[in-house]
Amino acid sequence: MKSRTGTKRVTMMDVAKAAGCSQATVSVVLNNVTDIKISPELRSRVLDAARSLGYGLASPIRRAGLEDLRGSCIGFVVDQLATTPEAVNAIEGARHASWENDVTILVAQTQGRAEHERKAVARLLQAGAQGIVYMSVFTRRVSLDPALQDLPVPLVLLNCYTGDDRFPSVVPDEVTGGCLATASLIKKGHRRIGTIVGESFMEAAQDRLAGYREALAQAGIPYDGRLVVEGNWTPTSGFEATRKLLALAEPPTAIFCQNDKMAMGCFNAIGEAGLSIPADLSVVGYDDDELARHLRPQLTTLELPHRPMGAWAIEQLAKKPRPGRHRVHKVGCTLIERASTTRRKPE
Repeated sequence: MKSRTGTKRVTMMDVAKAAGCSQATVSVVLNNVTDIKISPELRSRVLDAARSLGYGLASPIRRAGLEDLRGSCIGFVVDQLATTPEAVNAIEGARHASWENDVTILVAQTQGRAEHERKAVARLLQAGAQGIVYMSVFTRRVSLDPALQDLPVPLVLLNCYTGDDRFPSVVPDEVTGGCLATASLIKKGHRRIGTIVGESFMEAAQDRLAGYREALAQAGIPYDGRLVVEGNWTPTSGFEATRKLLALAEPPTAIFCQNDKMAMGCFNAIGEAGLSIPADLSVVGYDDDELARHLRPQLTTLELPHRPMGAWAIEQLAKKPRPGRHRVHKVGCTLIERASTTRRKPE
């Protein structure tokens, strides 16, 4: 979508920045979702920002092209539904983007098994699906089964991509997310910042660490490998990694945890050491898991953009894309500032 001047593609992130809120809030407002409470003042602010930027001209903002899918259904194929909230959030974003046009989302879970994928796609096509969204819970490059490569309907990849870029695909901008998390601590005066990374074979862990290093480099802070400790996304690994960081001769004054579950373990280790958050250490998480709002103090974290990613996938299907060269579309994460960070104490 272009602005009224026609010079710049206006995105949901642009609206979020202008309104001073998250992308998820913008999605809720612009899709006229009524079962999520948004204050009248914030709703008005989002709509004003959208109008001023040219992102739609009415409330709710209507998505051009979806009328072609009216009364049809779309297949949503995902490897896992129950293990994490990402798939549910993406499906919800897809629903928000399509419900006004009477588009039904049919969901199939395959557990990543090729035979299940083939059967799911065949049955979705039999049910009349006019497009397929293929999602991986973990961000990664995928090798698609031949049954998915030559479909009679458009295919869009969500949270994954192929090596040949044949299909439109969307993933979170994890490098920028890791950079944003780390930069938020640098802006508060922290220069010795530890990070607890996820399993190193995963792209999300690699990219978030790359963002951490990028933020340090931009601030002229030397990278110190002793401040990087590997976890495995669990609270226990966050607890153990934090103990290692606190045992250093020069412990960090802030810790960036690559997910909120490890941040929960980090909180416990800091408390066990007789220290407090954020007076003694600032902590930033990642994911904006529900637990982030239940920790005390509440956790500053990065919100993964799976809802807007789901909406983007539906918009792409409406365009009826053909196989060809498609650049991977990256959606930014939003920093959610809460009470677990503060300015560094002067020495």
